[in-house]
Amino acid sequence: MAMIHEGSWAMAEFAGADMGDARLTKRLVKLADRLGDAPSASIPGACNGRAETQAAYRLFDQAREEKRGLGWEEVLAPHMAQTETRMAEHPVVLCLQDTTELDFNGQDMDGLGRLSYEAQRGMYLHPTYVVTPQRLPLGIVDAWMWARPLEVSESQRWIEGYARLAERAGHLPATRLVYVADREADILELMQRAHTLGHPADYLLRAQHNRCLPQGGKLWPAVLAATPLGDIEFTLPERLNRPARAVRQTLHVRPVDLPDGQGGMMPVTCLIARETGVPEGGARQGSCRLGHAANC
Repeated sequence: MAMIHEGSWAMAEFAGADMGDARLTKRLVKLADRLGDAPSASIPGACNGRAETQAAYRLFDQAREEKRGLGWEEVLAPHMAQTETRMAEHPVVLCLQDTTELDFNGQDMDGLGRLSYEAQRGMYLHPTYVVTPQRLPLGIVDAWMWARPLEVSESQRWIEGYARLAERAGHLPATRLVYVADREADILELMQRAHTLGHPADYLLRAQHNRCLPQGGKLWPAVLAATPLGDIEFTLPERLNRPARAVRQTLHVRPVDLPDGQGGMMPVTCLIARETGVPEGGARQGSCRLGHAANC
């Protein structure tokens, strides 16, 4: 059996977990090492034998209320602290948020809810995953986990995700935090929260709403009418039934003011990347983003 040693990445990430018993913390470190070595394996497949597998399930059983009631918060707390330490070593970090389904359909488990389809049962996980602009992963710094139905609106996860990131920004004065999210995060309440907090973290949201502008007209045509900022080029990766190809996009940028919901206005920048020279039979590649950079 492999020994847990000071060089273990799991020791560095999870040894500080407050599990209420040093033996449980040691078991967590060992299990994290096993799963790290075989991330796609089942629990029995990752563990070294039957005894280790049973010990792993006993660790999971500590989540029961009649036992220790341990949650994912206690498990991830030391890793999140280590992530914040790594963030402090970089001038800019990208804090990526999105939601994934944890499908436990057919499992005899309490606390599950419906997923995308009524017959599916499981939970939702909404983490904040931090990477550098050079794509170096730094770790998880925040998470939401829930089962439907939820007592509050599920869109709240995007707003609270930004708010928690804003709190982290106060601990990292030399690091610029950029909140990055997909279309679901294009909600006025999120931008209002960022505006109210004074934008301690930047944000970049993929837009889904072609908003009306206070001075008249629609957002997207107004941005596309602006003088292009320039072009970017990249290679679109190969996918099923689609070969890799070169893409050239023209960038259009325009700052706009949107109502802040309190009788005033808040500044937002809209960026549209639109492909030019689309090959015959190809689909145009493009996106529209809303953002705010406090120091620009």
